[in-house]
Amino acid sequence: MTDLTLYNSATRTKERFQPIDPAHVRLYVCGPTVYDRAHIGNARPVVVFDVLVRLLRRLYPRVTYVRNVTDVDDKIMAAARERGEPIEAVTERTLHWFHEDMAALGALPPDVEPRATETIAEMIALIERLIANGHAYVADGHVLFDVPSFPRYGALSNRTPDEMEAGARVDVAPYKRSPYDFVLWKPSTPDQPGWASPWGRGRPGWHIECSAMAWRHLGEEFDIHGGGLDLIFPHHENEIAQSACAFPGSRFARVWMHNGMLLVGGEKMSKSLGNFTTVEEVLRHGDWAGEAFRLLLLKTHYRMPLDYSEAALAEARRELDRFYRALEHAGEPDAAEMLPGPVLAALLDDLNTPAALAAMHALADRAVAGDARAGADLRAAADVLGLLPRTAAAWFRGDGNVAWIEDAIARRLAARKARDFATADAIRADLLAKGIVLEDGPQGTTWRRAS
Repeated sequence: MTDLTLYNSATRTKERFQPIDPAHVRLYVCGPTVYDRAHIGNARPVVVFDVLVRLLRRLYPRVTYVRNVTDVDDKIMAAARERGEPIEAVTERTLHWFHEDMAALGALPPDVEPRATETIAEMIALIERLIANGHAYVADGHVLFDVPSFPRYGALSNRTPDEMEAGARVDVAPYKRSPYDFVLWKPSTPDQPGWASPWGRGRPGWHIECSAMAWRHLGEEFDIHGGGLDLIFPHHENEIAQSACAFPGSRFARVWMHNGMLLVGGEKMSKSLGNFTTVEEVLRHGDWAGEAFRLLLLKTHYRMPLDYSEAALAEARRELDRFYRALEHAGEPDAAEMLPGPVLAALLDDLNTPAALAAMHALADRAVAGDARAGADLRAAADVLGLLPRTAAAWFRGDGNVAWIEDAIARRLAARKARDFATADAIRADLLAKGIVLEDGPQGTTWRRAS
């Protein structure tokens, strides 16, 4: 097996991946904060690390993939207050939406999906260790991490203490020793969620949550930590500081992987700009849209910025049409046991999905000519990328509600029997405009999606 290389954000270089235990690879990815519908930027790390996990499972005998759920947070509290609902109602509904949306993108569920509210005991234990080790202090009902006590702070984000102090908010809380010290535990009012602790009833800060959940399910040190580029500072920087100080000698995560930002119209998504797009809105385009959006995400290398547009989504759909047509010509073969060499080589090179897709297009060229082996290789490549889960017939006909199509075909047939050919032609043209092609034959009229 050729070595897997991954770009490590901590060293800013591509490195040969060397798991702590080759018999058991462990990775942690920051998951959703469940207060609203997932936007398309939230989907990118889910798809990126889904592909990584699929690849790792082909390379190693056991992989444990942990992706957390943040279900206690000030944004959640604000959403519940605004909607007049209990916090649990907001988090349960939002998590259900998240699961539905990510499944529609072909993402496999993680092996473990811990919730912050289920890991409070571990958070308190970590905070107690940090206080005992001299890296945290109690002040005004809060517990704060003492950033200057950890000399390596800023190494992941490549920031100096001066830069961090300049970036600190103007009104620094008076109980902080340093302006960039961050909260590990904070007091809760009677109307806020809270838990008993040695420092009074309160709730955790955001950063300690991930350190505690990773520790509980993966141990003091594990192989890969992933998330979006926007999490490097302060979230991931703070995770490293907490965990390394709680467990002296531990590196916490060996490899740090971060996906690039997703833009819309060349700009960061913002409700004020009117370019804020949820996964649900993308999925409304049709039952093809989830797979097309997944392909769109994979057409750009995960570390690069990606610009979303409906034109790009339509182009991804056309590419899927081509792949499915190739499988149809090859006789819908089962996936080959081994990944085709060019696809594997691309993925082993820091998860180079654009190169893997280029190799898939070359396989599709051969499959269209009826090469069953190329079709099997195409199916195997698609499996590791989470693409082409359907048959060509299912793709071109659609798996959603097709009653309206059958109704239109029946109306067209009635018009033809009545020799009202103008109406029959109008129905056919209307269906074609909606992407539905009718084919008349000896057995009657069938339909498929336009390629």
